[in-house]
Amino acid sequence: MLPFFMVQGRVAMAAQDLDAQAPAAIEASPESDAGSAGQQQPDAPPAQPAIVGVIDDIRVSGNTRIETNTVLSYMVVRPGDPFTQDDLDRSLKTLYATGLFKDVTLRREGSTLLVKLKENPIVNRIVFEGNHAAKDEDLRKVLSLRPRAVFSAETTADDRQRILEVYAQKSRFAAVVTPQIVRLAHNRVDVIFQINEGPNTKIRKIAFVGNKAYSEAQLEGAISSKESAWYHFLGSSDEYNPERVKYDGELLRRFYLHNGYVDFQIKDVKGELSPDRKSFYITFTMDEGIRYRLGKVDIRSSLRHVPAKSLRKYVELFPHQWYDGKAVQDNATDIEELLQSEGHPFAVVRPTIARNPEKRIVNLLFDVSEGPRRYIERIDINGNTITQDNVIRRQLPFAEGDPYTTSYKKYAKEGVQDLGYFKTVNVTDTPGSSPDRTNVAVNVVEKPTGEFSLGGGYSTDVGIIGNVGLKQHNLLGTGIDAGLSGTVSYYQKQADLSVTDPVFLGRNLVVGADIFFVENNYQTYQNYSEGRYGITLRMGYSYNRYLSQSWNYSLIRRWVGDMWSESSPYVRDQKGKSLLSQISTTIMYDRRDNRMAPHSGYFVSIGGDFAGIGGDENYVRGKINGAYYIPLDDLTNSHNWTLAFRAGAGYLADWGSNGRHDIIDNFYLGGSNLRGFLDGGAGPRSVGNSYHWSEDLIGGRFMYNGSAQLNFPIPFLTDMGVGGRAFVDMGTVAGLRVKRLYTNPVTDGTNYTPISGNMYSPRVSAGAGFSWKSPFGLLNIDLGVPIRRSYNDRTQLLRFGFGQQF
Repeated sequence: MLPFFMVQGRVAMAAQDLDAQAPAAIEASPESDAGSAGQQQPDAPPAQPAIVGVIDDIRVSGNTRIETNTVLSYMVVRPGDPFTQDDLDRSLKTLYATGLFKDVTLRREGSTLLVKLKENPIVNRIVFEGNHAAKDEDLRKVLSLRPRAVFSAETTADDRQRILEVYAQKSRFAAVVTPQIVRLAHNRVDVIFQINEGPNTKIRKIAFVGNKAYSEAQLEGAISSKESAWYHFLGSSDEYNPERVKYDGELLRRFYLHNGYVDFQIKDVKGELSPDRKSFYITFTMDEGIRYRLGKVDIRSSLRHVPAKSLRKYVELFPHQWYDGKAVQDNATDIEELLQSEGHPFAVVRPTIARNPEKRIVNLLFDVSEGPRRYIERIDINGNTITQDNVIRRQLPFAEGDPYTTSYKKYAKEGVQDLGYFKTVNVTDTPGSSPDRTNVAVNVVEKPTGEFSLGGGYSTDVGIIGNVGLKQHNLLGTGIDAGLSGTVSYYQKQADLSVTDPVFLGRNLVVGADIFFVENNYQTYQNYSEGRYGITLRMGYSYNRYLSQSWNYSLIRRWVGDMWSESSPYVRDQKGKSLLSQISTTIMYDRRDNRMAPHSGYFVSIGGDFAGIGGDENYVRGKINGAYYIPLDDLTNSHNWTLAFRAGAGYLADWGSNGRHDIIDNFYLGGSNLRGFLDGGAGPRSVGNSYHWSEDLIGGRFMYNGSAQLNFPIPFLTDMGVGGRAFVDMGTVAGLRVKRLYTNPVTDGTNYTPISGNMYSPRVSAGAGFSWKSPFGLLNIDLGVPIRRSYNDRTQLLRFGFGQQF
């Protein structure tokens, strides 16, 4: 700040010099003197100023870069103007205001005005020292100073403040920024910002004032900011961020509105910095109001051909339940989108409430009407430097000329974001050429879509894992996904080349192909190895947002070998090569809120495989799977609790008389689909004897399984990416499917090998586990304890996997 005050000092001195050196600009008359002494006659004429000189010439000196005419253009006075103090002061100020000059002096010599200048230096370069939390390029974006621009002490001080604001956004309020000026030849300077970033400013205490219905612990669970604690070292929720605190106020409002407090208000949100500038105290002051239940719930419709009684079945709320603002809005949105999908594109559903504080009830009315008619005049795609326009346009739920509604805007943004090609996606609308026309702009910022990955890890299934992959998710901006990957582990080798076009020929059609090689060495729990290579052709399409179907055709060469001498005859019968020619299809209805980490919704899939279009296998296999997810937000006041139910079943039937009945096509149960049991360990298996002492897992024709799982947060560890689960799994595999049975001790002789575990009653296990999204990869650990099992079922109490790509 020191250079700024020095400049101000020079301004004052220059003005004093001007007063001392120049004669008075206005000379008083005798009458005016008398008036000032209180002796002026009442009828005397007013005093008239006398001009004591005119500027004949203006001479400028000291300017080396800036032309004299440019200097003169900034000044108020011109040759021919009088030497008035006011005009000279204004000229002085305008010259300083340009920021071009470090010092300005105006001096009169006779009828000539002398302007003496000292130019501000030119910035040679800008350097940052000591910054680690903020990159140089991020700091340069906020600066007003630029290389080869004029240096200004005032601008430097402003830039220092902007840098401090950058660090404040990174929760470093103790940061210190010191500008240093290094003077160079030819009136140039280097500007060096010395930065002491200081520690992250933590939140020491979060307090709530005015809360009666909920404790501080419950309210802390509803907001995103957390008090500083040792277990937050991998997160940032305990770092003070003004924007996050502002968002926390909105989260509190939603929390109370969700629980029936319609009149809730945030009175004040205050963040106070401690004297040592190392921590913050946050205080939320609120007025809860009273809690309301729903009274009368009704619906009214002014929409043409849509009577209110036809919509009552879509109202999901009922009287006497606690008012839930989110549920009300969600129900209104569902009805609105339903009407829009049924040919009423401009339908609007507005929920209105009428409070009755005496009875503590809220009457709710869904008002259905037709909103303003708007049609899309033009769609502009901006910011896509790689991705082709048509790749983005085909994700939009509308085209030019279509109706335009708010929900369409939301789905347009979601559709483009789902591509995964862009850092940010914004959909904006502006008025068109007439009141009923709208122009829509889709603004995107590209991000890299190529991926080179190296990784490693460990799994109880295949041992130590190493992988390498090269993928391009947006090949040449066409939206085609292509990749080459390989995995090597102690028990498995795999390579895959895949290409997928998500919108083949611009249609609602996903087409792809895979060429692959897999070799599995099952010696840890099976007495043989198995390998395959081949090609799969894939095709899929959607009927609507929720219903889709996929088809694929596989041609695979397979082999089984590396058998032990003690292996059972059921395994030894498999030795050799086979060719599988199979066509498959799956129909899925998916209403999950998130496919990667579902919290609510459900899905059902039905699929089938048909083998026998050439090849050595002749069978038909059917499968059905489903899951249902129940959020427990209402019970727990947290979004981290979910109850999940999953179930599946399958059956394989042979046809014809030429099939090989290979056990590698059978159903197996255990491991990921029945925790607490080894992979394939719950089901039919051979019984060891004196001739074939090993037991071999041989699978079966029929399988069913199910599970109930509770996903929950782990106290103090949620911010570290740790989530827990408790589960109960059940299922079984039954129905023998082998080339021939060796169960008659008389006819089979030394090959006599009975089979056990062929039972339709379920195996059951229970346990708990957790997942950690660590900086080094995803770690999964499950402890499963068999509760009901068959004699000699193979169990596996602990199952874990760990891996990372970088």
